[in-house]
Amino acid sequence: MPLRFSKMHGLGNDFVVIDGVRQQVTLDAATVRRLADRHTGIGCDQLLLVEPAPDASVDFRYRIFNADGGEVEQCGNGARCFARFVRDQGLTAKTDLRVVTAAGTLRLQVEADGQVTVDMGVPELEPAQIPFTAPARALRYALDTDLGPVTFGAVALGNPHAVLLVDDPATAPVAALGPLLESHPRFPRRVNVGFLGVVDRGHARLRVFERGVGETRACGSGACAAVVVGRLQGLFDPTVAVDLTGGRLVISWLGEGEPVRMTGPATHVFEGLIEL
Repeated sequence: MPLRFSKMHGLGNDFVVIDGVRQQVTLDAATVRRLADRHTGIGCDQLLLVEPAPDASVDFRYRIFNADGGEVEQCGNGARCFARFVRDQGLTAKTDLRVVTAAGTLRLQVEADGQVTVDMGVPELEPAQIPFTAPARALRYALDTDLGPVTFGAVALGNPHAVLLVDDPATAPVAALGPLLESHPRFPRRVNVGFLGVVDRGHARLRVFERGVGETRACGSGACAAVVVGRLQGLFDPTVAVDLTGGRLVISWLGEGEPVRMTGPATHVFEGLIEL
């Protein structure tokens, strides 16, 4: 069965985006892994599926699959690409969209300059809701790993994140430490791991090891998580420019009980047709 798709990226975090509104799509983990394979498939960090809205309160359903075939709750860079995709494909003419995900409802705003702002919702800080096994909420948590003890902040933005403060993300042990934390038993659904360097109160640098993917060139929810953790620790002002390997995102958060907003680009690369 031929399947139409678009290849897109948000700051180098790349996606296969599939229209499940106008074509019948059946995905299982093996099919996702095949499509995501960079040698024998199309190649991507995540696959995004657009589905019809389940009810009139939203415009579409937004589903996200990691390269390992697992379905996950949230992807901020993907959300920006989703917003551009549904407009480019003529599925909607709206610039203000509401989409439902496994983690709840997102609001996507296509700006006049083509960038997209995503309302990522109110961050979850209670350990049980992240989920993370801990006796009580804290600004910093500690874990023992094969590389020694690690201290980090933890937050969920539809998906779980651990954020480590480092002197320089460029030299941080992302490849070695990322997998150890991603699969640590105290994170029952695994975790995305951010390595955060603070430049000043309005500027940060970040690398992210994503669960089920590995290090990516950008992670939107990871940038949001990093700013939340930094704000809670008194390191940042309400608006922060976050430089990732693939480029810059602007993250705004007023504080506890408020939603996090992320603004950045979404880029179309090519259209394709693949035989399944």
